[in-house]
Amino acid sequence: MFIFMILGLLAGIQAQGTPVFVQTGTDLLLEVQEPVVLERLNVLTWRVNDSVNVVKLVYDIETVVSESYKSRAEFSAQNHSLLLKNVQKRDSGVYRASVSGDKEITVAEYSVTVLDPVSGVKLTVKLCSSDSTKVTVICSTEDSLISSTFTCDNQTCSHEGGERAEIITPGASLDVYLENGSVICNHSNQVSSTRDIQKIEDLCVKPIEISGVGFSIYRLKIYVVSIGLVIMMCAVISVHVVEKLKKKKLTTTSPPTILCGEFDH
Repeated sequence: MFIFMILGLLAGIQAQGTPVFVQTGTDLLLEVQEPVVLERLNVLTWRVNDSVNVVKLVYDIETVVSESYKSRAEFSAQNHSLLLKNVQKRDSGVYRASVSGDKEITVAEYSVTVLDPVSGVKLTVKLCSSDSTKVTVICSTEDSLISSTFTCDNQTCSHEGGERAEIITPGASLDVYLENGSVICNHSNQVSSTRDIQKIEDLCVKPIEISGVGFSIYRLKIYVVSIGLVIMMCAVISVHVVEKLKKKKLTTTSPPTILCGEFDH
């Protein structure tokens, strides 16, 4: 019973035809798998979803293109291929070419999916450790995002994991990974891909060493500000001491009071 279920599933997949993915706005060429020789009164027909005729060839004599496809379908009477121009999402479906006579024979079958190109991506830093050994990045698109954490030493980086948001765009994938010392954010589907690439060492600003000794610009700023504050405090204290000394000096050097009285002659 299980074997029959598997065979039925495989037959159903095969019945869908050869998968073909095409980008919106481009042209699609569908060819027959093997040469077709039409005999008298034979008719070759390209149909979509077994319901709509796209084009029909009657015994290599007359080609009839359906009204809705006249401006955007071309049929080759020589090799019986079908060219669809400027395909749109509504053109997705199962296209089948068949030859009818005493019996109908399928000579080509394709399962066509028309997809929009994926949107652009942006790679940004969410978190960077103080020693630049651990960095968490966010790879984002218009409608989804993924975050990943990498741990690095002096030579290599390893991927620790991250969080993935649900991909809203059908058939698209969003990935972030390491390759040749770079973090790559990749957004793709079966017809297009976009990526943002950054060197792992550029994601975090590392300390700048002076005279071969680990001395970061951040620490230098702290030292400069601290020294500046000490100088300012010393200046304020000095001014205060000088003012007190001046006042004390004026008090001790004041002229004596002269008492005046009457003198007898």
